[in-house]
Amino acid sequence: MTSTLVRQHVAHADPAPCVDLSARARDWSEIQERMLVPLYEAVYDRLGVGPGSRLLGLRCGAGLALLLAASRGASVTGVDSAFPERLALARARLLPDGRPGGAHTRTRPQLLDGPPAEPAGGEPYTLVTVLDPGDADGLGELLAAALPLAARGAAVVLAGWGPPERCATTSVLRTAAGLAEPPPGDRGWRPARRDDLEEAAARAGLRPDGSGRVACPFGYADLDSAVRGLLSTGLFDAAITATDARQVDKELTEALHPHRRPDGTVWMPNVFRYLVARVP
Repeated sequence: MTSTLVRQHVAHADPAPCVDLSARARDWSEIQERMLVPLYEAVYDRLGVGPGSRLLGLRCGAGLALLLAASRGASVTGVDSAFPERLALARARLLPDGRPGGAHTRTRPQLLDGPPAEPAGGEPYTLVTVLDPGDADGLGELLAAALPLAARGAAVVLAGWGPPERCATTSVLRTAAGLAEPPPGDRGWRPARRDDLEEAAARAGLRPDGSGRVACPFGYADLDSAVRGLLSTGLFDAAITATDARQVDKELTEALHPHRRPDGTVWMPNVFRYLVARVP
C-alpha cells in the first residue's frame, strides 16, 4: 500500500494572488491524493474489484483511484469537469503514449471532461464511485447522469469525511471556513453530518447496502508540504479570493503547528466514511 507520509520536500506555497492551476494539480497528484489510498483500497477489497469490473469514477481527479482499479484488472472510465488540470494528469497516468493503463486491463481507459459515457463495449457499469470527499449535496446532477449507464444492482460508492471528532484535519479546515464563506456553488468545506451520504443516496433513488470507515492519516514531510497539499484540495480557494494568498498561507501554517512532530513532519489522523448503495 502506498505510504501516506509524503517524504519529498517541496517549495512553499506561492503567496502571489494568481493561482497556478497546473502547479496546484501537480501538488494534488504528488502530495495530497495518495492520502486517500487506504480508502480506495478498502472499497475495492470490499467489492472485489478485478477482471470483469466496469468502473465509472466520478470526480476522478488525477486518476490514482482509477489506476489502482485498472491494476486489479478492472475496465475504468473517469469523469471530472471541475478540475481539467487534474484530468490531464490522469490521462498521462492511464494513457501513456496512448497505451491502456494497467497491465491487466483488457479495455482502454476513458477519461472525460464532460458527462459520463457508456463503457467500452457497450455493457453497463458494475460499479460507480465518488471517492473524492467533496460536498455530498452536489452529487445529484453527477449521479443523475451516471446511473442510467449502470447495471441493475450495480454498486454505487459515495465517500466523505468521518465525524469531526475523529478527523484531526477538521481544526485546520475550519481556518478556510473562518476566513471566507464560499459563494453558492463553490467547493467549500463544512463538517460532515452523520447522514450526509445516506441522504445523497436517497435523493438519487439508491438502496443502501452497507457502509464502512477507513483511517486515512494525512502525513507530510514538513509544514511546506502540508500547506501545498492542503491548498491543492481547492477548499481554501474562497478564502484566497476573500483575503489574499499570503494571509491564507500564514493562517494555514499557524493552524498546522499543533500537528507538527519533533522531527518536523506533520501528522493528522483522520477517518473517512463510505457508503455502498445499489441501483434498483
